[in-house]
Amino acid sequence: MTETSILQVGQQVPDFTLTTFEPTTKGFGSFSLADAKKNGKWTLLFFYPADYTFV
Repeated sequence: MTETSILQVGQQVPDFTLTTFEPTTKGFGSFSLADAKKNGKWTLLFFYPADYTFV
């Protein structure tokens, strides 16, 4: 079981990896926050409701 905590503005997000869908290849890929940081890439985290209501 993992521990969940609430992040505050200004705190760093813990490293994570997730599965993505790549529309250009029509297949699955992965995203790693640690790799993005290492490569100097900006990252925007956006969350939306699971029922796809307008945000």
